[in-house]
Amino acid sequence: MASSTSEYIQHHLKHLSVSLGEPGGFWTFHLDTLFFSIALGLLFITTFGFAARKVTAGVPGKWQNFVEIVIDFVNTQVKDCFHGRNPLIAPLALTIFVWIFLMNFMDLIPVDLLPVMGEWFGLDYLRVVPTTDVNLTFGMALAVFFLILFYSLKVKGPRAFIKELTLHPFNHWTLIPFNFVLEIVSLLAKPISLSLRLFGNLYAGELIFILLALMSLNFTSITSLSDTSLFLMQVVLALGWAIFHILVITLQAFIFMVLTIVYLSMAHEEH
Repeated sequence: MASSTSEYIQHHLKHLSVSLGEPGGFWTFHLDTLFFSIALGLLFITTFGFAARKVTAGVPGKWQNFVEIVIDFVNTQVKDCFHGRNPLIAPLALTIFVWIFLMNFMDLIPVDLLPVMGEWFGLDYLRVVPTTDVNLTFGMALAVFFLILFYSLKVKGPRAFIKELTLHPFNHWTLIPFNFVLEIVSLLAKPISLSLRLFGNLYAGELIFILLALMSLNFTSITSLSDTSLFLMQVVLALGWAIFHILVITLQAFIFMVLTIVYLSMAHEEH
């Protein structure tokens, strides 16, 4: 484990990765991001699938109650924001919300716990919050972007979609280049804003937890009043930030879900 402040921060911000080509190049895979995102996705599928298999019309159990509350919450958002007809939207929104929340929730695990456990198995680096990896957030945003393009072409048709890009907001042929630039910028801003908003908020949250952990980086034992005070202050600050961060991680999952629903609703609208 790194001992200096800079080494400690760099250690926690570096991914466990493998490169098929040049290190740090395009074909570099962040193994920790892949592992934790897939594991949490399987956790979501398994636990919600278990609730579905055990569903009962009688008195529901606590887990069934919780799952039904989450599904009702997501369905309400879909009904309020999506104005078309598509059976994919509600399951997609549910998956996005729960999956992102679970990945964000990993930020509440003490920053040194899993990396130290990883060292027991010979892993030099381990980042446990998948949404602090811009590759993952961009990947999810690009998946939403491709769905936007797919349904825009499917529902509106290629001709109407091209008209939307060239004759909006100013419906005159002389302003087609200006309209096209505006609409392309607006279209590309959707996946960029989705990915960077999620990444930026979680990266900042992770960094604050790391900075709080620095307060006791070189403690070997608490032997003085100043050391005790510093340790207690660290615990209080970390606890306070963790409580506040619960709101942040939930809000970011909610925003990603709602914007996805809104963007897909816009893709289903015929002008």
